[in-house]
Amino acid sequence: MSKHLFQVAVLPGDGIGTEIMDACLRVLDRLLADEPAFGLSYVRCAGGAQHYADTGIALPDATMRACESADAILFGSMGLPHIRYPDGTEINPQVGLRKELDLYAGIRPIRSIPGVPSVLADPRATQIDFVLVREQSEGLFYGCLNPDKQPPANDHEAFDLGRVTRSGSERLFDFAFRLARQRREHNPAKGRVTCVDKANVLTSMAFFHKIYWERARLNPDIPADHCYVDAMALNLVKRPWEYDVVPTENQFGDILSDLGGGLIGGLGMAPSGDIGDSHALFQPSHGTAPDIAGQGKANPTAMILSAAMMLDWLGQRHGLPAATAAGDRITRAVDNAFGSRRIRTCEIGGNDGSAAVTTAILDVLTKADAA
Repeated sequence: MSKHLFQVAVLPGDGIGTEIMDACLRVLDRLLADEPAFGLSYVRCAGGAQHYADTGIALPDATMRACESADAILFGSMGLPHIRYPDGTEINPQVGLRKELDLYAGIRPIRSIPGVPSVLADPRATQIDFVLVREQSEGLFYGCLNPDKQPPANDHEAFDLGRVTRSGSERLFDFAFRLARQRREHNPAKGRVTCVDKANVLTSMAFFHKIYWERARLNPDIPADHCYVDAMALNLVKRPWEYDVVPTENQFGDILSDLGGGLIGGLGMAPSGDIGDSHALFQPSHGTAPDIAGQGKANPTAMILSAAMMLDWLGQRHGLPAATAAGDRITRAVDNAFGSRRIRTCEIGGNDGSAAVTTAILDVLTKADAA
């Protein structure tokens, strides 16, 4: 059987993006060194805030073409607070990639990692394991995705245009129900969908809410319920272990995913995937952290777990169980490295950065291979 070679577009970006990407690629290279079924070929691509400052272009055409032709995209972090567009907004090329590649489902797993303390005192916090499914093609981000349709701003007032469509909502909810079904296959205690909106106030959210229940009726095997976004912010602090798959609007998902990251040790532990029907991009949920860039303090865990998500997605998409199994090996290695309590990153009161975390994960993989 010939070895399947996947092409991966690699975009390290700004700030800590380069160092966490380097750590991630070290783990992938070690993991796949003796893998007979498949391999990864990397295409490094330019882009980001510093690239914009140097060239006037945030995301070169060559980078976009590489992302379009790649089997998957590994994305570090882009954007720097002191480099902005003329309208005052930050450089966020990932938003443009979501639009151009139609990466409509933002998958944000929130899962407790063994050995990583939670901010919650309740012992049930070790059971946190849910997935936010953020709609990424419209909602309150629609105006920035389609600036030609945005009402003009002036010195007296400014508007942001939001939009919710039936087609955009239906595909998001269908994705959420499929994901819940997949999660139940691995864990019978899972398999529930909770829609988050603000249907009691906003007309667009009432429409979103209505479509959700229409799609729920088409998936009667999956329990479905609903929560307003303000109540969900409370519930994620009081009882986050009760949730499984949580689809929501673009802006709400952006906010709740940071809250979720805070529950499991910080955004340095929180991976993500931007998924479409033809393309997928995987990146940590955190930003570029320019205040610690180049100091070796960055936590690469979220980046490494995002690569695990990428392998799982490639395995499912191409019917290649070896890729899915490789993703599982990374996740187990992260759990074992932190569960042994030999590493403690700065977010949780320690001093271990990218080198220590990477070494610990590589050691676990090496020992597993020798066993």
